[in-house]
Amino acid sequence: MSDQTASRNALLKMLSGSFSNQQQAFDNPPLYAHILVRFRPAPQLAPGSLLLEQAYAIAPNEPYRIRVLRPWICPERGLVILNFNIKDGQRFGGAVEDPERILEIKEDDLSLLEGCTYLVSTADNGFEGTVEPGCRCLVKRKDRTTYLVSSFVLNPEGMETIDRGYDPDTHEHLWGSIAGAFRFTRTGDWSEEIPEHWLH
Repeated sequence: MSDQTASRNALLKMLSGSFSNQQQAFDNPPLYAHILVRFRPAPQLAPGSLLLEQAYAIAPNEPYRIRVLRPWICPERGLVILNFNIKDGQRFGGAVEDPERILEIKEDDLSLLEGCTYLVSTADNGFEGTVEPGCRCLVKRKDRTTYLVSSFVLNPEGMETIDRGYDPDTHEHLWGSIAGAFRFTRTGDWSEEIPEHWLH
């Protein structure tokens, strides 16, 4: 097995689980909402596919972000995470807690989000990644088109993320973290659900 394949497999296993920033939200409620981030293998899709749901803890089955992420080895760029939109994704809201509903997502439901691929490198005992440069990862927030600048640090204990949206013309910061990274602790592990054939 190549070093890149081993790194991709480790990233896949480390992502496959649930995360919560409950402590941070309780410590600093004006600055941080309590958010759940959950990644669960979708075995019927192409190898490496994880259903991502990001939701406020008060409405766990109504995700404000629902995507399929796919750690991948790109010949030109090395280890990346591809980011897919799900057609009518809200119909799958809450599926991350229900493996039977995850199976309803089909490859035809997915479209690659151009400009939204994460470039990933190994770091200490985990990984770090940033959305590819170029200001092309467009996100609609409150009827305004913005471009996403996003980064993460992932390790066995948890994950830190920063997501910020900017105006495509003026590059003004319009939404996202002001007070620094969201700090998530791992609260569950779904790595045992990764199909064996994905890891070769």
